Amino acid sequence: PAPDEEAPETATARAQVAALLTELGWSTVLELGELSPVYRSLVASVATLVRLGYPCDIGYLTRQARIMEQAAVHDLDEMETYASEAEQVEKAVASAVLYEPLLMSLRRLAQSEESARRYGL
Repeated sequence: PAPDEEAPETATARAQVAALLTELGWSTVLELGELSPVYRSLVASVATLVRLGYPCDIGYLTRQARIMEQAAVHDLDEMETYASEAEQVEKAVASAVLYEPLLMSLRRLAQSEESARRYGL
């Protein structure tokens, strides 16, 4: 979703996202900014969290982004094992369409397992 430009939380979210990207050193993403649908979606998500009163501080976002950065390195390393550019493009599309739901499922299962370790069933 695109951020709600009428919502006051959107300005706060944009500032937080800019601070996050600066903290991470992700200058290309920061430069593209609003041109990126994923950037706009991140701003909308942060704005929603702010509006609902959920904490969404830079420290938390930075820790999560660093984990995703490691996943991105792994993804691109895996993609580069394919010989041709066409195969690499196919792998990139498959990753976006097929592997993202798989990764979300793994995250949720990991959360369930960690919850059981900490708190029992």
